[in-house]
Amino acid sequence: MTIDLSLNAPLGQKIPAVQDPNHPVAALPPIDPAFLEETLLHLMAIPSPVGLTDGVVRYVAGRLDEVGIPYEITRRGAIRATLRGREARPARAVVAHLDTLGAMVREIKPNGRLGVVPIGHWSSRFAEGGRLTVFTDTGQLRGTCLPLKTSGHAFGAEVDTQPSDWAHVEVRVDVESRNAQDLQDAGIHVGDWIAFDPQLEILPNGYMTSRYLDDKAAVAALLAACKALVDSGLSLPVDAHPLFTITEEVGSGSSAALHGDIAEMVSLDIAIAAPGQNTDEHAATICFQDMSGPFDYHLTHKLVGLANLHGIAHRRDVFKFYRSDSAAAVEAGNDIRTALIGFGADASHAHERTHRDALMALAQLSAAYMLSDPVAARDRRSMGPLEGFTEQLRPGDMLVPVTALPDPEAFLAADTSGGGA
Repeated sequence: MTIDLSLNAPLGQKIPAVQDPNHPVAALPPIDPAFLEETLLHLMAIPSPVGLTDGVVRYVAGRLDEVGIPYEITRRGAIRATLRGREARPARAVVAHLDTLGAMVREIKPNGRLGVVPIGHWSSRFAEGGRLTVFTDTGQLRGTCLPLKTSGHAFGAEVDTQPSDWAHVEVRVDVESRNAQDLQDAGIHVGDWIAFDPQLEILPNGYMTSRYLDDKAAVAALLAACKALVDSGLSLPVDAHPLFTITEEVGSGSSAALHGDIAEMVSLDIAIAAPGQNTDEHAATICFQDMSGPFDYHLTHKLVGLANLHGIAHRRDVFKFYRSDSAAAVEAGNDIRTALIGFGADASHAHERTHRDALMALAQLSAAYMLSDPVAARDRRSMGPLEGFTEQLRPGDMLVPVTALPDPEAFLAADTSGGGA
């Protein structure tokens, strides 16, 4: 059984469904769009740049309590929840990250403004003009991130010719601040965290634009999928662990919250809609490779099969400048199958935009995955015999060259001159 979706029709080969077409396919539990949107609004109201994530961790823990899902929290705040299955192994993890981009005070400048450095990897051009909050040791102050030369009436054409990088922006704090001492008296120190306003807007036509859709939109989708599974009462084949990490934007991500029973891990993150990419803002994306290398062949194709089987709008893509929680898990030494799925979005790490369709598709695919059988029963053990090991290409499927090369003796004359020039 294959399903030809309009988004995928021009893309070539269709992936077969992963279940027997002679047996009916159980419908996925419905995703509650109101719960998903409410959760996204709540998440956006909580500042959570890397290192300032306690508030968002507490919120997600409370959301899990409401749904009735048990969880544990690591020392620093990564959350590992548990949806029990009929079997404990091979367990799977579905991961989204709570941390966002941000900035930090690196200098209290003589002109009464703040020099800053980014938290995470993003361009200063998208910080320019952004309203923000500075978190001091004793309180919070509001401000704006501006280029060094801002007023056209003072600098003329120099406003347009100054470089665009973090050394050429500064934060104007909304206090009386003519010099460095004024800022110090206001309680500001080097090392204070800065969170930029998300500027969320959800339009009646379904478009959503904001900073930090990466990855709060995926967190909302994952929580909505978990709620749908709990409300449905459906039985999962194996234990599933929703993971919520707190350091993905700086590279370590899920490495702290995994345990040895987990054999498969699917990361939920932003997917890149841009020229040269195949991602669409109205669909989920199944990524086959990012800058850390290819994702697991079998798990990735399983996700494509599930999307086809359940009619979930999706795209396949490859990302050149991208890494996720999956990379962090493998680089930490975990021998697990990894995959990456995301919500299609424009302008990642800038003023991001997606559509409600993409979030619903991501939530549906997440639920379908947690309801599906594991890739290989053999994966319940970290080591085992060849029996039960997966197979990508059978011997009969392997193409070999069909043109035989001639024997050189048949066309090269023997050297009878005795050698020499």
